[in-house]
Amino acid sequence: MTILSVAMPVPLRRSFDYRLPANCDGPLLPGMRVLAPFGNRTLVGVLLEVKTHSDLPQQQLKPIIELIDANPVLTPLLLALCRWAANYYQHPIGDVLHNALPALLRKGQGTIRQQRWRLSHLGQGLGPGALKRARKQAQLLALLQCQPSIDAETLASEGISRSVLKALLERDLVETFETEAAPHCDERDVEAALVFNAEQQLAYDSISLNTGYSCYLLEGVTGSGKTEVYLQLIRQCLDRGQQALVLIPEIGLTPQTLGRFQRRFNCTIAVMHSGLADRQRLLAWQWAGSGEASIVIGTRSAVFTPLDNPGLIIIDEEHDSSFKQQDGFRYSARDIAITRAHREGIPILLGSATPALETLHNALQGRYHHLQLTRRAGAALPPSYQLLDIRNSPMEDGFSPPLLSAIGAEIKAGNQVLVFINRRGFAPTLMCFDCGFVAQCHHCDARMTVHYGQRLLRCHHCEAQQPLHRQCPHCNSSQLDFRGSGTERSEQALNRLFPGTQVIRIDRDTTSRKNAMSELIDEVYNGQPCILVGTQMLAKGHHFPDVTLVAIIDADGGLFSTDFRGPEKMGQLLTQVAGRAGRAAKPGRVLIQTLQPEHPLINALVDNHYHHYARALLAERQHSGLPPFGHLALVRAEAQQPEQAEAFLLALRQAVENDEQPSTRFFGPLPAPMARRAGFFRGQLLLAAEQRKQLHQSLAALCHWGDQQPMARKLRWSVDVDPIDMY
Repeated sequence: MTILSVAMPVPLRRSFDYRLPANCDGPLLPGMRVLAPFGNRTLVGVLLEVKTHSDLPQQQLKPIIELIDANPVLTPLLLALCRWAANYYQHPIGDVLHNALPALLRKGQGTIRQQRWRLSHLGQGLGPGALKRARKQAQLLALLQCQPSIDAETLASEGISRSVLKALLERDLVETFETEAAPHCDERDVEAALVFNAEQQLAYDSISLNTGYSCYLLEGVTGSGKTEVYLQLIRQCLDRGQQALVLIPEIGLTPQTLGRFQRRFNCTIAVMHSGLADRQRLLAWQWAGSGEASIVIGTRSAVFTPLDNPGLIIIDEEHDSSFKQQDGFRYSARDIAITRAHREGIPILLGSATPALETLHNALQGRYHHLQLTRRAGAALPPSYQLLDIRNSPMEDGFSPPLLSAIGAEIKAGNQVLVFINRRGFAPTLMCFDCGFVAQCHHCDARMTVHYGQRLLRCHHCEAQQPLHRQCPHCNSSQLDFRGSGTERSEQALNRLFPGTQVIRIDRDTTSRKNAMSELIDEVYNGQPCILVGTQMLAKGHHFPDVTLVAIIDADGGLFSTDFRGPEKMGQLLTQVAGRAGRAAKPGRVLIQTLQPEHPLINALVDNHYHHYARALLAERQHSGLPPFGHLALVRAEAQQPEQAEAFLLALRQAVENDEQPSTRFFGPLPAPMARRAGFFRGQLLLAAEQRKQLHQSLAALCHWGDQQPMARKLRWSVDVDPIDMY
């Protein structure tokens, strides 16, 4: 009998056996999708193995309904990578594979075709300048005369509506067709490569694309030209007939990254991120798997994209926490990419001005090749730093007089200013002066954030919202006060203080609309004097040549964090934000407002920059046995009753402590730093071990025991291996 071992998208750490029905023929290869019954549902699963024996009696095995694919949607290497990830992160294999596939493939969709438009035979007979009386129709005609065909995304980017397209279709000047193939790239002029300085040339020459797997850390100060090294390595990869996978931390960086790559390379570039429509994402997946896309640019989940002939993987801003999934399948895209490169036998390049301490430790230990760029490219100089002591200083909406004076001077000189405040909304607290009422979320142990423009109070943890109070709900007083500042309040204040100067706010609220981020960035690139106000979205990878002053409103947040990673994250964020200043010919400076001007961490960062700061943090980590000198896993539980989560975690600890690995240490269970979130009470159990193998043996026993317990069905629990957020 032929038995199919299938991974189903369910929260169970196992596969399921099915019979092959008599009417099903054709090859059976791991990585194919099957349609199969599961309880009272029908689900799409992935075939893991074909075997002849099952632990269950034959009569208990259900037959699959349908074999969906003629060929596997996952290559043997990607399937093995997903199985490794499921084992390493102690996560159900079915859910791992579910996350790895595009949404349409999860639903059973097969290969899709893209609708495109081209000039008809009649349209090809029109000369340049035709249809002048219909401006938009003439624009579309000129566009089609310059390229063989266009898709819906191109129409939208050019501002051409479907009604304009319909008009040309009705006049038989344009025709539609569908294709699986990637759009053809016409020969066109591309930008020439820039000339390397000595450090860039040395880094480039040190990276070999033809000697199999190697991991390289390119540690370069902000503005040192890391991207140019990426581009010239990719050119070398393409010249060898191979593909390159480039991972970036944020969707917001995609337009500028894609634009720079399109100006440099005349080839098909596939984009993969969660902001795409399902059809666009599946098309990009198909083009990458067939080899038609030479370059794949994507965020975290793009690490699972199939490549026909991979040659190089690049992870830009490798330190960024966005590469770690924080819910569901809690994986690190950086670590999976390194494992993938090793299995593919290709080099991987990790780039950052502020490498993660784990990455830096591996480089210092010789596990990674350590390449450094210590000076900025071209004539740009590193920015100067100055601490502004705001103790006893008169403040105006969070701005000190010296800071306002510096902003005014830069604007008067025709420059641009970046104001960084890592808190969106108008104010983090609404309180009553008369009775002391503070607006709290009803579902979380957190305060509601004021969004004044929308007249809303919103919880940034569970997204609950309520109308902004006009009077205190406790005492009916009208003496309500906004405490603290967010990006919205800072924008309002700067508009008042600098009338006539454009203020551009960039945060999650202003960039939620499609293409909003790229439109705002384009406004900055026009070079006119302006003030940018934003959160950490501005800190990652942006090149603003006219920004000469970076103002950091509140630098003290990471100094007193309960998370041991707090100082590392603070140093990375401040260094990245500061790096936006003085990236071109104009010199830059950084002003940092602080209530702790004598604090050794802030002074170490300002005086010695991140390079030495990170090494000091590594010494502290080694003394305390924290990562990368030890290994951690966090088991979280959420329940509607507070005692349920703690009781379950305590039972887990008692069941496995000292049984499997006596050297694994257990801490807790304890309430999470935010004990209640989205209506659930949260507890956590921390596991620590000196050796990774010890930790994983304890986790395997813990997960096996937990899956068998009836109380596990009454709550939600998860395992986070190598956690980067202790909350």
